[in-house]
Amino acid sequence: MSTEASGKGILLKADPIANAFRDEIKAALAERPRPPKLVGILATSAAPSKFYADFTQKQCDALGVEFVLKRTGAAADPSAGEGDGVEEAIIEANEDNSVDGIMVYYPIFGVQQDHYLQQVVSPLKDVEGLHFKFHYNLYHNIRFLDPTSLLSSVPPTSLPPPAVEDQPPAGTVKSILPCTPLAVVKCLEHIGVYNRILPYGDRAYGKTITVINRSEVVGRPLAALLANDGARVLSVDIDSIQEYTKRPVTEAERRFHPRHVVRPSSLSLQECLAISDVVVSAVPSAEYKVKTAWLKDGCVCINVAADKNFEADVREKASVYMPTIGRVTITMLLRNLLRLQQYGEVSKQTS
Repeated sequence: MSTEASGKGILLKADPIANAFRDEIKAALAERPRPPKLVGILATSAAPSKFYADFTQKQCDALGVEFVLKRTGAAADPSAGEGDGVEEAIIEANEDNSVDGIMVYYPIFGVQQDHYLQQVVSPLKDVEGLHFKFHYNLYHNIRFLDPTSLLSSVPPTSLPPPAVEDQPPAGTVKSILPCTPLAVVKCLEHIGVYNRILPYGDRAYGKTITVINRSEVVGRPLAALLANDGARVLSVDIDSIQEYTKRPVTEAERRFHPRHVVRPSSLSLQECLAISDVVVSAVPSAEYKVKTAWLKDGCVCINVAADKNFEADVREKASVYMPTIGRVTITMLLRNLLRLQQYGEVSKQTS
């Protein structure tokens, strides 16, 4: 953490946040009968995917987690097509009892076909939290689940009680959340955007947050997570701006309380930024930049994209700027892996 020059906001690195969770993971690993096994499936020649796979390998090696990288398609043979054999690799890992977690390096084919592949991954091994079971829980603000429900594709007939504290009720466990959105939440908790004296599940109340890019993997689930924690979220995409909020306005919306609702917003991006306490940008483009002049004084800015989405002088306005959260994302992934290993053991014993 550094200020480097008087009057500038803090440049916050991900390391201190990630290290706290690394210690938690090390303690959990020490209590496990065997280290969990994670299979990564690389089916594309894209440089960011290869970098992420190498980064995952290093983090797993450092912590003593078994990591196996399976290359298929263009990642294995430059003459092969992008994504060739990826579905077969997923099914093979699903059926391998020694595998506790699966991660696939997206994008491969595009949104629709990649979404299909995300559903092929067994929910008992979905460390990325992209299966519909986990997404349904996320969007409906269902924080806990019966681990045996992950063995079935049938939706549960009864749901656990609403969360009133951060501890699962008897017979339930925490639902798995997507790694990158969860990493952003953990960063905001560390920074102090979340108010710990407020009730669990509402600690982002009073904060206005702009999330730029409404992707199905990061932007949309992040907006839902933050709104379900009480924030007013302005979700900005290339063709629209939406507002996510847990504070109902109309009678129709009240029926869905306490989970968030979504409605169109008439605000422009500049107007969103002017009122936002936090700005998170995840645009996969080196050319895209959030204008510093549009930011609210003292806001928190978090860059999620591989490329920097903020102008070089962002700290002239931002009180805290995080240029990358990759290390926190990996620790969330390994945290999910440990939980899924445990859930799998419980499910097998119960069944």
